[in-house]
Amino acid sequence: MIYPADGPVIPNFGGGDCPPDATFCWAWVTKNWGPELAPHLVQHIYITAIAVGIGLVISMIAATIAYRMGWFEKGFLAFSTLIYTIPALAFFLFFVPITGLSLLTIEIGLTGYTLLLLFRNALTGLRSVPPEVTAAAAGMGMTPRQTFVRINLPLAVPSIMAGLRIATVTAISLATIAAQVTPLGLGEPIFTALHTVFKTELIAAGVLAILLALVADTLLVLLQRAVTPWVRVRRTGVG
Repeated sequence: MIYPADGPVIPNFGGGDCPPDATFCWAWVTKNWGPELAPHLVQHIYITAIAVGIGLVISMIAATIAYRMGWFEKGFLAFSTLIYTIPALAFFLFFVPITGLSLLTIEIGLTGYTLLLLFRNALTGLRSVPPEVTAAAAGMGMTPRQTFVRINLPLAVPSIMAGLRIATVTAISLATIAAQVTPLGLGEPIFTALHTVFKTELIAAGVLAILLALVADTLLVLLQRAVTPWVRVRRTGVG
């Protein structure tokens, strides 16, 4: 093999502080946090937030319709279940001829995967309200709309939040696969590192995705406790 006059070209991992065969190099992480890891982490957050937010709105509307009109449940449940069973990458690529290699393609796919989880939990929560509670509300002169807003929705919050937690963690994980369509989020450095012998980038991006899922789930648990104080009071009373 003939090398250039100055010798063979060796990739400069971590500014020379990291050997190419190192399992993990902290110097690379600190050097590339600003230009590489942090921007992809921010991208991953807003990609997930948009998908989960849109999915929550669609699912709540669908669950409200299904709560009032039972025939709607089977159709939407079948539709959302069908989407959930499609392999993620295949579902993303299905929309590429229509929406291109774009953020929109990613958001359509991720939103679709949240529908089953959010719809099922929202509808279950709405239907879990004891009949005597709604009867008491009617006896107090509340209209069906007032009963739904003041009674059914608040009591359904724990079930809705449980679905939201699962949907959020699912979206975070699937967003890494979406980088195969458009190089956005933490999936981009993961797939880039798969084609090199230097694995620090792969490990760092993977750990960030895991930590993001854990932090998001913890924040949603704290939010649930904040918006459902009566649940803590009831548990304390039972204890």
